[in-house]
Amino acid sequence: MQAVMSPKEMTDYLIEVFPQVKGDYTIEKMDGQNTVVRLRIAEQHLRPGGTVSGPAMFALADVTAYIATMACVGREALSVTTNCSIDFMRKPIAGVDLIAEARMLKLGKTLAVTDILIFSKGSKAPVARANMTYAIPPRGQSKLQYISA
Repeated sequence: MQAVMSPKEMTDYLIEVFPQVKGDYTIEKMDGQNTVVRLRIAEQHLRPGGTVSGPAMFALADVTAYIATMACVGREALSVTTNCSIDFMRKPIAGVDLIAEARMLKLGKTLAVTDILIFSKGSKAPVARANMTYAIPPRGQSKLQYISA
């Protein structure tokens, strides 16, 4: 499967729908089958003990799976995570960017399954592995609606 969006189009789309992550992530590869995303590690991603926090690694896996899914289906903002399994295997190097390498395992009409390995930049051994499933809304029905309380 080929990507239906370019990395630039995807980056612009992420800024549009998730402005809170602007500047945190860089799409290094996105071809419809494989996706590589970099998390630029900053102070807010660290935790005591000189390592990157689990929530920061989860967010990287989730954003990468979202990008991998959107690369295949296009702008479907209401696609959501329905399942995640993540294994934290090694201590990431504090202050070193994390690289997520994702592979689309299955793309169906309503679900996308992605496998993600996360590495400290320059390391050959993964620091985490995640498997994410995204639910995809019926095509053409994804309209952003904000509900105020």
